[in-house]
Amino acid sequence: MADDADTETPTRREYVKYGATVLSAGLLAGCTGDTEGSEATPTPSATGTADGSYSVAISPMGEVTFDSPPETVFTRLTHHADMAFALGRGDTVTAMHAPDYYNGLWNQFVERLPGVSLDWSGLYSSWEPSKEKLYELDSDVHLADPAWIAKQDNWDRPDFEEIATNVSPWFGNSLSDRHAEPAPGWEDYEYYTLWEQFELVAEAFQEQARYEALAAVHDELRSTIDARLPPESERPSAVMLAAADIDEMYAYTLDNPGFLTAHTRPLGARDAFEGAVETNTVVDFETLLEADPDVILHLGGFEPNTSLPERREAFASDPVAAEITAVQNDRIYPQGARYQGPILHLFQLEMTAKQLYPEQFGEWPTYTSGPYPEIPAEEQLFDRQRVADVITGSFDPV
Repeated sequence: MADDADTETPTRREYVKYGATVLSAGLLAGCTGDTEGSEATPTPSATGTADGSYSVAISPMGEVTFDSPPETVFTRLTHHADMAFALGRGDTVTAMHAPDYYNGLWNQFVERLPGVSLDWSGLYSSWEPSKEKLYELDSDVHLADPAWIAKQDNWDRPDFEEIATNVSPWFGNSLSDRHAEPAPGWEDYEYYTLWEQFELVAEAFQEQARYEALAAVHDELRSTIDARLPPESERPSAVMLAAADIDEMYAYTLDNPGFLTAHTRPLGARDAFEGAVETNTVVDFETLLEADPDVILHLGGFEPNTSLPERREAFASDPVAAEITAVQNDRIYPQGARYQGPILHLFQLEMTAKQLYPEQFGEWPTYTSGPYPEIPAEEQLFDRQRVADVITGSFDPV
């Protein structure tokens, strides 16, 4: 693959030839965004040329030119893998973080999408990707954020430029997760909502019709939620926790900016910690009892190897935790994942609405194990068949 740029025969990957020009002049510069306000609202940015190539702009890359839609997709975080899945390319993903874990988790939801399948098992685990492996994978696009990788791993700009020139472009945004600060040298950074970024990714794949169809499902779901939310005075207090082990529980805020809270922020539950605990903070039972939430949302509760009944029992059998209102009222509920893409987001909006407000949105079924519960058709907040048809490509555009 490293020699492709030297050949004269056109290939479906000629779009990587934008490489050095865009990377050095603007790909890693991005656009300036409002880092203290809400996410920016992007203008659809795909522009075509006479030879059939097209360009799409996204931060931090800037304008990226494609010769043709990518067919294989490198990802690092699951919001990008889910975007590829939503656009009918779930099985073209070549890499992702913790693939076996997230394959099991995502398939708990895919089970409720008729005729849809997904298999991410055995992929390269890309939390700390190496240049050598990216050459080997030879993916058509790197749906990942270099400003994020630069913050966490031992990469610098020449490394990103090399991969973009010799393999394929970078096209992803991850620091919109919670409006995190980029690494030094990446200060010009634009934040997007989940669906704003998904629209840009859909343009990169030339799948605007799929995006528009799924966005319509999302808009209808949000309208339903907004219309039924009770007054703020009647809303429960809640916390979100993740724990590989009950002795080390991490708390996450519910309403901070960014797509990690895209399924909790619109529902307006009260933060039981009242701002005293920041996201990704280790808490114990005493801290939880002091906050005394009405509802506990358990991240990863759907993962097949996580026993939610055992977690509930660990709370109920502890003399301190047993006094927490959520424990006494049996309101410890499963959640999926923080790095949600559009498909998981639809399910998480629905289930969190039911978990927080059963009177307004229908009772959430008691969940112990297995796939996302069967919800009676009249109590579903979005159309599973419509979503499945969009993923498989058998749908009428909006």
